[in-house]
Amino acid sequence: MSAAYSQIELRLLAHLSNDEAFVQACKAGGDIHGQTAALIIDVDVKDVTSDMGARAKTINFATIYGQGPHALSQQLKITHAEARAFIDRYFERFTGVRQYLDSSVEFARQHGYVQTIFGRRRYVPEVRERNFNIRAFGERVAANSPIQGSAADLIKIAMVRVADALRERGLEATMLLQVHDELVFEVPDRDVDALGELVRTEMEGAAELAVPLLVDIGTGPNWLDTKQ
Repeated sequence: MSAAYSQIELRLLAHLSNDEAFVQACKAGGDIHGQTAALIIDVDVKDVTSDMGARAKTINFATIYGQGPHALSQQLKITHAEARAFIDRYFERFTGVRQYLDSSVEFARQHGYVQTIFGRRRYVPEVRERNFNIRAFGERVAANSPIQGSAADLIKIAMVRVADALRERGLEATMLLQVHDELVFEVPDRDVDALGELVRTEMEGAAELAVPLLVDIGTGPNWLDTKQ
């Protein structure tokens, strides 16, 4: 059995930024990238094409990783000007996201660190460097670390909760691996349904955010087949 958080970084970005439009996109269910594409391009979500959704997905993650128009233009195979316009439109629509990212960098400049939603710190001395490249790296780290770090915290909390619940329930299941936002188990057929219910409850209940935590669960005779 594989159990993975669904689009956890974007959900954490919505929570941390408290951007109303982004929060609503996450709450709407379905494909967050499609929801954000509809908002950026100003079309109904049912009219979002696969290309629109793919572009929105790219810019969603470009936002999290602090990429600029040059990197985005290469990824989307568009001109620098088109990429810049896409980014500008994104932040016009999600002003709270822009404000959050800027405030995270400013916090790092003032305090020398950023922290996850659980208070774990990442020190970022690079944001105070005079060298532009080093400072730019520090700014990307300062904007990204609270999101990625909180995702790492969440999966660890979920692992502990699931391990405790497995002992309490006495299921013959073994938690084998943690891979980024995913937990992988071995479980006998008779306990598949019980394990799925347990894992979903504990992972989705690992924290209370402004948007729901969702978990995708798959089963199969091997790890690959759980993805089908």
